[in-house]
Amino acid sequence: MSHIVDNLAAVHARIAEAARSAGRAPDSVRLLAVSKTFPAEDVRAAFAAGQRAFGENYVQESLSKIEALADLRSALEWHFIGPLQSNKTRPVAEHFDWVHSVDRLKIAQRLSEQRPDGLPPLNVCLQINVSGEASKSGVAPAEAPALARAIAALPRLRLRGLMSIPEPAGDLQAQRAPHRTLRTLFETLVAEGLDEGVELDTLSMGMSSDLEAAVLEGATIVRIGTAIFGKRDYSH
Repeated sequence: MSHIVDNLAAVHARIAEAARSAGRAPDSVRLLAVSKTFPAEDVRAAFAAGQRAFGENYVQESLSKIEALADLRSALEWHFIGPLQSNKTRPVAEHFDWVHSVDRLKIAQRLSEQRPDGLPPLNVCLQINVSGEASKSGVAPAEAPALARAIAALPRLRLRGLMSIPEPAGDLQAQRAPHRTLRTLFETLVAEGLDEGVELDTLSMGMSSDLEAAVLEGATIVRIGTAIFGKRDYSH
């Protein structure tokens, strides 16, 4: 497990360097360790190295992992970052702290209705399809303001900001372009204002291959899996 400790340190160094290049404080960027397909023991090892926020894409896999790590529950922050079908919203509403992948009102309404009263509001981000790919989830940028207003009005949810998964790009400048699109949309939403009491503060963007570009464009959460845990094996 020492590779996880070393990898976490290397990722933190990359974030810090990118933040300094952007004239930002390194601690203005949160690291979300994407643990999908990796076992609970790897999450435990990352936790021992100081990591607290973990991202999961698959409902069933994540529930068994959350259960296996129940002894750490109060110290861990679980983020659901994958596509969410309406028949899977209840366990996510009951067990997660964040959902980054809300892309339609029906999903948000179900999460709101199914969030247990005893838990804090569920933090949510709107997933935006910045690259316009037909295969990608996410709402079109033009539709985001109306959806954001509708979601901000729902009880037991707290709208925090925007998320995107742009298509891969080669060099740094090409990688920055879709992140800039998301940041511009975020700034527009902030400037227009939503409901009173709604303060958007989150730009969830950037992965192992493009975290520098994302940080340069204002990411507040980067979602890093491979660079921490290693190459994924999807065969199981």
